[in-house]
Amino acid sequence: MPQPNNNHAVGQIPEVRIGSKTVGSGRPCYVVAEIGINHNGDIDLAKKLINVAIGADCDAVKFQKRTIDVVYTPEELAKPRESPFGNTNGDLKRGLEFGREEFEELDRYCREVKIDWFASCWDEASVDFIAQFQVPCFKIASASITDDNLLRHTRAVGKPIILSTGMSTIEQVDRAVDVLGKKDLVILHACSTYPAYYEELNLKVIDVLRDRYGVPVGYSGHETGLPSSVAAATLGACIVERHITLDRSMWGSDHAASLEPNGITRLVRDIRLIEKSMGDGVKRVLEREQPIIKKLRRVGAV
Repeated sequence: MPQPNNNHAVGQIPEVRIGSKTVGSGRPCYVVAEIGINHNGDIDLAKKLINVAIGADCDAVKFQKRTIDVVYTPEELAKPRESPFGNTNGDLKRGLEFGREEFEELDRYCREVKIDWFASCWDEASVDFIAQFQVPCFKIASASITDDNLLRHTRAVGKPIILSTGMSTIEQVDRAVDVLGKKDLVILHACSTYPAYYEELNLKVIDVLRDRYGVPVGYSGHETGLPSSVAAATLGACIVERHITLDRSMWGSDHAASLEPNGITRLVRDIRLIEKSMGDGVKRVLEREQPIIKKLRRVGAV
């Protein structure tokens, strides 16, 4: 398994091409609006959320894809659970799952409005299904990080992979990186509580992952606010991913940990302002400071 490697200067970490964008150090942060299952099984709601992402100037939207009878056991699907779709957990899972017709429409719509989309696929058949749409990359969800067969199957498609690391030990991340290889790999630091508390986020892990693996590292957040995601970008996260919703009080398990339209718009705005503020690290006197020097500096003002 890979061992810690502290020899990677930031400039030496490879870049990864995702669609028309390049992800890596010194590049604009790639902001992903995760729709996931917040469409609540409604294609029109999914389109409204895509429009929210476009309005906020996000780089991509992300969905989820699962083969329900493969990902969940019959016992799990039979458990009682009330939802708009029925009275069992299976009714809920199937009601939230988009099929071919819906994904064909989502693909058409995203191409029409010119925003990239991709998905986290929870099983091999779902990888094959999503691969038909020529998405720019694939996401490995935190829940799937220990599924070696799924990792190998996803890698075989030949597209860049975004690996989320919530609810995982560093040894489990080591194993996943060993299975996937580092080519065209981006790792996301994440905390898989919904919503996450600020004291759980541990943003310092971003640097740890970058030093350990020598690949671009981003952040997938499930907290309710903005400061930690902006801080992640300041710490060098090359991707920031946040769930979006029209209304956090809507029915559904992920809405409470999502950003509403105003929130995702402010997040992208703040990340872009941070990027503009970073500069080049060279200390200099600005031309706009010269009048202030003449007005305020009493010694050495020449």
